[in-house]
Amino acid sequence: MEIEVLEGVFDANEIIARENRALLDELGAFMLNLMASPGAGKTSFIMKTLEGVAGDLQVAVIEGDIAGKVDSERIAATGVPAIQINTGGSCHLEAKQVNTALNRLDLEGAQLVIVENVGNLVCPAEFKLGEDLKVMILSVAEGHDKPIKYPLMFSESDVLIVNKIDLIPHTDFDMEVLEGTVRKMNPSVEIFKISCRTGEGLGAWTEWLKERVKASG
Repeated sequence: MEIEVLEGVFDANEIIARENRALLDELGAFMLNLMASPGAGKTSFIMKTLEGVAGDLQVAVIEGDIAGKVDSERIAATGVPAIQINTGGSCHLEAKQVNTALNRLDLEGAQLVIVENVGNLVCPAEFKLGEDLKVMILSVAEGHDKPIKYPLMFSESDVLIVNKIDLIPHTDFDMEVLEGTVRKMNPSVEIFKISCRTGEGLGAWTEWLKERVKASG
């Protein structure tokens, strides 16, 4: 019975994810599903990404959290359309919640929609939102062994952002081990090594993203 219930949940989510995809295609918008554990730097990464694509792409942001609206207010203060989804305890966003947000956001002219999923390395990987790319952030402080503990997230993600690389000299983080582990799980994954604090590596990420968005249009 439990398996049947779960299958029903995933099937219903899949249907609405396809509706989201159709809506985005109609608008000509490209969507990222950004996932990470709490403290990995999701919102800081979004802010830096917005800076890097400013003048080239029109962006809207959907913020997902269990509670609060600090992050969406921070992004809206930059002039970028932003909306908050509070799950009230759920550990992930679902396609229906994103659908509601897409229909409430001002998406006129938007070329890129960034969804910040709830901080979690388990559930978000299982629920499609209608995204073009699944992007996950791993901070150096979390350690290079995270892929072994959370294989689904690393296997499902199209892009891996390794954040806080400025901390590497102060930790035992092994980038070579991380890359080797991840590429065995997911040979096609794109990996970007960045520091939101120093700005290192962000240019390569935003240039790649701009090319992907424009190519999709």
